[in-house]
Amino acid sequence: MTADTPWLIAGLGNPGPWFRTTRHNAGFLTVDRLAERHGARFRRRGIATMVAEIELDGRRVLLAKPLWTINLSGRPVAALMRRRGVPVEHLVVVQDDLDFAYGSGKLKRGGGPGGHNGARSVGDVLGTRDFVRLRFGIGRPPKGQSVGDYVLKRFSDEELAAMPEVLDRCADALETLVRLGLNRAQDALNTTVTQGPSRG
Repeated sequence: MTADTPWLIAGLGNPGPWFRTTRHNAGFLTVDRLAERHGARFRRRGIATMVAEIELDGRRVLLAKPLWTINLSGRPVAALMRRRGVPVEHLVVVQDDLDFAYGSGKLKRGGGPGGHNGARSVGDVLGTRDFVRLRFGIGRPPKGQSVGDYVLKRFSDEELAAMPEVLDRCADALETLVRLGLNRAQDALNTTVTQGPSRG
């Protein structure tokens, strides 16, 4: 691969304004923050994806939001990779993750989807899980609430108040990944992102 080989950072979520600040849309919120930082705008590409383009130290980076439901994210991501010549080594999937408390996150290459159907869909369609995932912690649901209801529930007001800091730390780590590699990016993110609030 050369410096001209593009990157793809795909945020996972559900399309539509109702879902915008729900926990399952942490991936969308993260790529929105990256686009905002660089003055990029998302535009519809085909029927299945919103795409924005940024540049980091001369490296071309595509930011994507698949427009199918989150559980079917794999086909739009794979189609965009084929069209734009993105190798799996340059794919980053940003997902919400129940295994990490709100305000914490982790970057890792490979590994299982950990129960996240969107990440599973990407791996199944590509036939490999050898891509990088940024796992955005949303914490576990409170006792008595199902996982399905919890991930589709809006972030609490306290969580939303802390969100700018959380998103900036995630965006910093993603920029470091593209510029300096995974190890340096992991150092920036694989600890607590912020002393986040208790989950709501």
